[in-house]
Amino acid sequence: MKITLVPSSVSLGDGSRGYFLSSYVIDDVVAIDAGGLGLMGNLSAQFDIRDIFLTHSHMDHIASLPVFLETVFQSSDRSVTLHAGASTVESLRRDLFNDRVWPDFIGMSERGIPFVKVAVLEPGFPVEVAGLRLTPIAVDHVVPTLGFLVEAPGVTVAIPSDTGPTQEFWRAAGAAANLKAVFLEASFPDAMSDLAVLSKHLTPAMFAAEARKLSRPVPFIAVHIKPRFYDTVVAELSALDLTDVRIGKPGDTYWF
Repeated sequence: MKITLVPSSVSLGDGSRGYFLSSYVIDDVVAIDAGGLGLMGNLSAQFDIRDIFLTHSHMDHIASLPVFLETVFQSSDRSVTLHAGASTVESLRRDLFNDRVWPDFIGMSERGIPFVKVAVLEPGFPVEVAGLRLTPIAVDHVVPTLGFLVEAPGVTVAIPSDTGPTQEFWRAAGAAANLKAVFLEASFPDAMSDLAVLSKHLTPAMFAAEARKLSRPVPFIAVHIKPRFYDTVVAELSALDLTDVRIGKPGDTYWF
């Protein structure tokens, strides 16, 4: 399995700090979230993506979705399929594709102009696309949010997305066959734990507590680090008593 962390900025002079927007591309054809997806400079890479799985409706996870759908639009039945929970789909209809913020691509598609197909996800029910099996699992964030177990033959990777402390995701990940890695957020430094609790994100100390809920050791890749606090969060993650913590770098590709 090939997973690329889509970069959203290099304006700080170091792309690894550019966690402004969130997107993963898996095996070049499936995306999880669309924060920076429509900003990828390689247009052929955008055209290769046929399925997008959204974790939730926050802007850093959907920001470039309208631009992406406009870029890859084709007058054919090859429109992109958008997989998302019911509450996320409702938010997209009401708050984004509403003919005010952006044209109503969802409604237009239902009337025959194929901008996007919509498939509603149900937690616990896997979806198979492009040789992959993605199982959505509810996590604990301030809006309804889904993490994903992503499976290919002989490989499972866990992507919880934005979350505070949670339980069901770790039970499912612990039971998954051939778990190779977890991409887990670490948004704020430990000194900002009150904000992390309020916004249902993780600090490094909370990251460690979540990692210890997993029943077996696997590499943890830290993502979603707020750029303003990057140096502090990385130092605190490096000091954790965990066997294998790596700092995810937007723009890098990981093979499992």
